[in-house]
Amino acid sequence: MASLMKKVQTLISANLHAMVDAALKANSLAVFDHYVREVEDNLEDLEDAVATVGGELKSLRRRKADQEQKAAELDRSIDVFLREGKEDLALAAQSRLNSINRLVQNYDEMLQRQEAEYQSLKDARLKLEAKLTTVKQEREELQVLLDLARSKELTAQTIKSLDGLMGSGDADISRVAEGIRSRLDKASARSEMLAASLDSQMDEVLEKSTLEAQLAERKSRLGL
Repeated sequence: MASLMKKVQTLISANLHAMVDAALKANSLAVFDHYVREVEDNLEDLEDAVATVGGELKSLRRRKADQEQKAAELDRSIDVFLREGKEDLALAAQSRLNSINRLVQNYDEMLQRQEAEYQSLKDARLKLEAKLTTVKQEREELQVLLDLARSKELTAQTIKSLDGLMGSGDADISRVAEGIRSRLDKASARSEMLAASLDSQMDEVLEKSTLEAQLAERKSRLGL
């Protein structure tokens, strides 16, 4: 369980800005895809851990309730024995009651530890799910940006080729090449405008995602 929580905390604290920089530098979403796979695998393990600890909690509460019921019955029996003057039976019952009360106290301590672990697991699951949602949103934005970058590279290569054609000395070829180049310049300008807009959107998503994650964490603390 400790190793799982360590992995989960590492994933939760992953630096998204560094991931974005790495993806853009490599011109690849591999770093995001790897992170998503890691999160999804650990989320599955986390779900299983939450269910396991939750089941153990229910069992502990049931066993504690059973012992508390036995303690109540013994307590009433002791009073009856004393009224009837059966001191030996009262002593034996009191000794057994003391043992049961100690067991109930042990159950209380176990329940406190188990409930703390259960809440910790649920909080970790909530945070990891929020991080996964944010990363998937980032991935979609980056995919568009990378596609635009590849398109602009292709445009640049085409313009370079047209420059060669325009210098070949053929007036017709030069005229056609100039027309194509003008259209490519317009397409390139449109791409740059869209890329700038997407950069702005990406910053907004990053900020919005951060705020949403903070609110989710605060709601979790407040039990909302």
